Amino acid sequence: MSRQKYIVTEYRNYYLPVDFPFLLLTGEHWKISDIPSSRLHFHNCLEIGICHSWKGSMRFSGDPLCFRAGDVTCIPRNIPHTTWSDAGGESLWSYLYLDPQIMFRGMLPPSEREPDLSLSSYRTIRHILPAKDFPDISALVTSVIREMKEAKSDHRLCVKGLLLALCVELNRIQADENLFSIPSSQSGASVAENALVISPALNYMEDNYATQFSVEKLAEVCHLSPTHFRRVFHSIMKTSPLHYLNTTRIMKACNLLRGTEKSILTISEMVGFASVSSFNRHFQELIHQTPREYRMQSPGPSGGFATEPRKTIIEFSGWMEPEKDPD
Repeated sequence: MSRQKYIVTEYRNYYLPVDFPFLLLTGEHWKISDIPSSRLHFHNCLEIGICHSWKGSMRFSGDPLCFRAGDVTCIPRNIPHTTWSDAGGESLWSYLYLDPQIMFRGMLPPSEREPDLSLSSYRTIRHILPAKDFPDISALVTSVIREMKEAKSDHRLCVKGLLLALCVELNRIQADENLFSIPSSQSGASVAENALVISPALNYMEDNYATQFSVEKLAEVCHLSPTHFRRVFHSIMKTSPLHYLNTTRIMKACNLLRGTEKSILTISEMVGFASVSSFNRHFQELIHQTPREYRMQSPGPSGGFATEPRKTIIEFSGWMEPEKDPD
């Protein structure tokens, strides 16, 4: 029997505030059904999950990997995957989303080679870390969730320290395992099988959105011709590479408008727009407000009432709710 072909149809873009680029999704409604999804999905940031109850499977592009209660999952950005529970039950989850590069900026000591705590650079990834083999990882994730729920004084500082320890430990595990051959049942598929064909371009845009580069450069990092790259990119992302890049820049600008007091001109330059007029035009097209209007309704870095982030930036239905397969 031939392997079922999974097609990526959903990209989930999570809003991470600039002052604390972290999101916790938890609660009794975060249950995964026992019906396998017909599609894969991927995110713009690092996802760390913990299964609180029951058991099930995760699929990337190879054979499914099994998980059970207490296990922690590690999914770097732009890695397509899907999750379902074993028949007869629904697994309960909590999810941590973060951008380590922003979260830990200034915390790591200067060195010739800072570790890539986003984990995006590894050719193979141990996606599932069983609680029996990695009790410290499970304990750190549980501690982060508890601190966020209790929200005691200075809880963000505590969470930041716990997340740094967690990412360092995850980085050590991945680095150690990349030195040896990893059984396919533990590691998932190789990059050729597991990673989205345009993943290098998505990573490149995420890391270099503030600079100027061509579509030809994006095609080059994916080892595709420009024409083929444009076609593949549009078929997966349902938009052009340039539109996606400008959307990424606008999202970064929203974080800066919401979390800093920098001028609109400075922000437009920081996120890679050649002119403030171009920035204003693209901002209004996506957000349906001017940057000034958006800032006026958002809290400043000193505090104030926090309005809900608008969902006009790469809006996908269900991105903040447990997945339900429409088929």
